[in-house]
Amino acid sequence: MTERAVRTQGDILEVATAEFAANGYAGARVDEIAARTRTTKRMIYYYFGSKEGLYLAVLERVYAQIRSVERGIRIDELSPDEALRTLAEATYDHHTTHEAFIQLVSIENIHRAEHLRQSETILRENVTAITLLEEVIARGVAERIFRDDVDAVDVHMIISAYACFHVANRHTFSAIFDRDMLDPALQDRHRRLIGDMVIATMTDRRVR
Repeated sequence: MTERAVRTQGDILEVATAEFAANGYAGARVDEIAARTRTTKRMIYYYFGSKEGLYLAVLERVYAQIRSVERGIRIDELSPDEALRTLAEATYDHHTTHEAFIQLVSIENIHRAEHLRQSETILRENVTAITLLEEVIARGVAERIFRDDVDAVDVHMIISAYACFHVANRHTFSAIFDRDMLDPALQDRHRRLIGDMVIATMTDRRVR
């Protein structure tokens, strides 16, 4: 594939990400994507096969971006609690600066992940989100830092729920409480808070 073709595909995916995030799968228009990328609908279908193929490519791209962030953290060089805090904060930073990702995840949940389930790439690549946490938690349990009754999927859920909420519920939260959760002045505090929350959860050994 030529450099120009790679660049063209990248441009198409960038615009398509915004189009699908704003309008959903059904509402997005390939003609609009073509117009905004100065290409043609025929060319888009040549590269991606169909509207659904383009949408799946968009989903694979946005999920690959967050997985790349996680893999870029040298967790083996950090203590278990430092590694867990770093993963939590990195997820928060990614989600709160990639609104389209959260919108696309919300859209897929509305449609019960019917498109996402078709992508072997997404299902395979997202395993790393759990394996990284499993490694950190296992080290923390072995060093008697972490409790042993919370698994990696639970921790992933806690981190994702907090980070996604800031984007997915931004406007309703602002309307009700008059607080913009993405206000730059709040980001350092909210980033620390997710780290504090997950560390407190994993180090709480009170008998239940």
